[in-house]
Amino acid sequence: MPSSISILALILAFAAILLTAAVVHCGSPASLLTLERAFPVNQRVELEVLRARDQARHGRLLRGVVGGVVDFTVYGTSDPYLVGLYFTKVKLGSPPREFNVQIDTGSDILWVTCNSCNDCPRTSGLGIELSFFDPSSSSTTSLVSCSHPICTSLVQTTAAECSPQSNQCSYSFHYGDGSGTTGYYVSDMLYFDTVLGDSLIANSSASIVFGCSTYQSGDLTKVDKAIDGIFGFGQQDLSVVSQLSSLGITPKVFSHCLKGEGDGGGKLVLGEILEPNIIYSPLVPSQSHYNLNLQSISVNGQLLPIDPAVFATSNNQGTIVDSGTTLTYLVETAYDPFVSAITATVSSSTTPVLSKGNQCYLVSTSVDEIFPPVSLNFAGGASMVLKPGEYLMHLGFSDGAAMWCIGFQKVAEPGITILGDLVLKDKIFVYDLAHQRIGWANYDCSLSVNVSVTSGKDEFINSGQLSMSSSSQNMLFEPIPRSIKALLIHILVFSGFLFFVT
Repeated sequence: MPSSISILALILAFAAILLTAAVVHCGSPASLLTLERAFPVNQRVELEVLRARDQARHGRLLRGVVGGVVDFTVYGTSDPYLVGLYFTKVKLGSPPREFNVQIDTGSDILWVTCNSCNDCPRTSGLGIELSFFDPSSSSTTSLVSCSHPICTSLVQTTAAECSPQSNQCSYSFHYGDGSGTTGYYVSDMLYFDTVLGDSLIANSSASIVFGCSTYQSGDLTKVDKAIDGIFGFGQQDLSVVSQLSSLGITPKVFSHCLKGEGDGGGKLVLGEILEPNIIYSPLVPSQSHYNLNLQSISVNGQLLPIDPAVFATSNNQGTIVDSGTTLTYLVETAYDPFVSAITATVSSSTTPVLSKGNQCYLVSTSVDEIFPPVSLNFAGGASMVLKPGEYLMHLGFSDGAAMWCIGFQKVAEPGITILGDLVLKDKIFVYDLAHQRIGWANYDCSLSVNVSVTSGKDEFINSGQLSMSSSSQNMLFEPIPRSIKALLIHILVFSGFLFFVT
């Protein structure tokens, strides 16, 4: 028969496990999603198509209200280049079903295609199998009524509609080119992985509100870029980040690291990635999107002659960080001096040429040896220093020399400067909504990252290793939930040992 000491040791070990669970519960652990590149890295598309796609996004972005009817401007060139469009997988419903959804920091709502959608694509040119959400097959689905708090708040922003006959909260988003989506809101389970420690991943879930699309039109019906839905990471109440934060499941911060080279991919964390070199700039307050105060641009350490007023935030201008935009767009009075400064710096080492309206350069050696660094200078003394590969695009070869072209696109004024994947790649980006700021740091996104366990604390974990700071030891003294206390007392009494847990 085992000794009393052996029994006590087993009980204390079990209690330690419960205590650890209690600590993690109090700590709002980060949730981790894996990013994948929507197109294979070696697949090329027409530049005209890519610009048209970005402009379609910008029509939605610049209205500031979901569902606004806008015009899409199409720029006409046909130069092919490598595409970096990112999506992630989410699991919804009970039993859970997996959906591929495009990551979009320029919108708020998570929506997926309903199985009742008759005009929605059934196949995709992205190399993925499309999935359809069936509310009747999920045991945890419930419709969102017109009286639901989220629906009543959405009606005020035109992101929802309510029919008195059905008492069902629905939506209808229409775009200037005729594309759009219509559907209704449901409440169901979202499943995700929660990082707890070194190689320890817990399966977690939460009930959230999202859209079920019953009708799509325009570009959303095109097979070549069809996907299961959109994952909005905006700041409004219906975004998944805001919903999970309001439930106390995750902190009100998310981070991404988009890998620019090779097969792409990266990391998306519902939490804060920690990196010593991250610098922050405050968000412009009271904006629908992630607006930063861009103050100046430097080339090779020299400030360009640009009036800062062209970057000032207003209804039709400003600077937006948007992971859903592939290229980067500069207003005309900033674009022209930028291109002139680059050309003046490298004209003796390259052959400047125009290719279908784009400023390009024939280069016979590494661009890192010839082209200067570029600095985007933001409020708060935060600068984003760009390497040549973060403002140039490799568009093939001419006469045996590599042809590199300016990757920034010109925007007529007044207009919005939009920082897309071209400059966001190969960096950690932290969207700290709680403190209304965005931070960034250069990083190899193929490496593991340190992720904060709690919001505003020093404790953090590494996706490959557990690394706790000394202050994390205090977590052991967090209050123990009553249910765990009762279970501990029950076990101790049953085993002949009684302790008082306070």
